[in-house]
Amino acid sequence: MIFFDNVSKIYSPTSTALEGVTLRIQPREFVSLVGPSGSGKTTLLRLLIAEERPTEGRVFFDQDEITALRPHELPYLRRRIGKVFQDYRLLPTKTAMENVAFAMEASGKSAEDILHDVPQVLELVGLTDKMSHFPHELSGGESQRVAIARALVNRPEVFLADEPTGNLDPVNTWEIIRLLLKINELGTTVILATHDKEIIDALDRRVVELDKGRVVRDEERGKYISKE
Repeated sequence: MIFFDNVSKIYSPTSTALEGVTLRIQPREFVSLVGPSGSGKTTLLRLLIAEERPTEGRVFFDQDEITALRPHELPYLRRRIGKVFQDYRLLPTKTAMENVAFAMEASGKSAEDILHDVPQVLELVGLTDKMSHFPHELSGGESQRVAIARALVNRPEVFLADEPTGNLDPVNTWEIIRLLLKINELGTTVILATHDKEIIDALDRRVVELDKGRVVRDEERGKYISKE
């Protein structure tokens, strides 16, 4: 489904984010993308949604070469890939329900579809009782679940989570991880970028480790390996 073919991303002669990365991710996989800050994790995810272009190499999603897509083709690609970040990025003047609905409106969905789908996805993330709450009325864990619902509502084939638990306490962290596992069990490919040792060890799923822009480890059932 996803293939990075000898991909490099060079920002300047002294700044190389990725170097010669070749990586294949199959449908319905759950992959933990690990490595220290600056190792290239976020750049790899940004290449997949065409927010960055590789300096060398190609990126494929199914039969589509992402690096060859024209600007008017990118919205369709991005609807197929849901994403969440560490900082939630909710619209502060909209309720939880309106934040999720906004993603459907931007995709041109009908009012009927929005009224049907938004409550369902908020139920999936356990926020039925928070639909009318604004972001400032939600906890960090609840805000991240709204962000996940927003990313899921257009039924993406792939779900990218870039350090989604970085700002959360342990209880909310594990709620988010359980939710990501549930999303994966429902058939969505999940790519989780994290440096959290406990999460990586508990998941016991495929681990791809980056270091200085290179893939240095790729294990089907990986654990955290300390560099100390």
